Amino acid sequence: MNSRISHTVPEPLRRIRAAHTATTVTVYQAYAPSLGLPAARDGRFPPAWKRERMTWIKPSFLWMMYRCGWATKPDQERVLAIEIDRAGFDWALRHACLSHYDPAVHTDRDAWKRQLRDSPARIQWDPERDLDLAPLPYRSLQLGLAGEASRRYADEWTVAIHDVTPLAHKIHALVRAGDTAAATALLPEERPYLAAA
Repeated sequence: MNSRISHTVPEPLRRIRAAHTATTVTVYQAYAPSLGLPAARDGRFPPAWKRERMTWIKPSFLWMMYRCGWATKPDQERVLAIEIDRAGFDWALRHACLSHYDPAVHTDRDAWKRQLRDSPARIQWDPERDLDLAPLPYRSLQLGLAGEASRRYADEWTVAIHDVTPLAHKIHALVRAGDTAAATALLPEERPYLAAA
């Protein structure tokens, strides 16, 4: 069960699930220590963080664990929980384009390509993961930020940055020990997120 979400009703195929407050949304990224440690220490991204590149943020803790291998993959040894302004997150969603062509959404492939070129954000839906990092039958959001969105994320929307690598290691150790109840209890509480219109 992902991040202590109750499954009394079936999960929809696509849903944003995140730890959030009235003013912030928590997303996750993994970096090399040379970038992750100063970012967590200072609560903001350092000048070395490339604002001109696309960056992908993930509201799902377990999807982040899948991506970084529980903070063991090269250049992903520090996992950061980044609290960002909810208004900024909603802005990115409103200005986002799907990362792939979907005939149910786009009039044609050329229209999608134009929207993709002009959009500062990308939406991608990837299978959510369980504690063993196996795919679940529903999907969670990855949000790609480029250009204006990437700069605003780094310099305007970021409220706080926390190094959650020790938490990742602790949960992983419990999973390896077979104590899934204790591991589940430590997961961030991710609830369905309704973006503002």
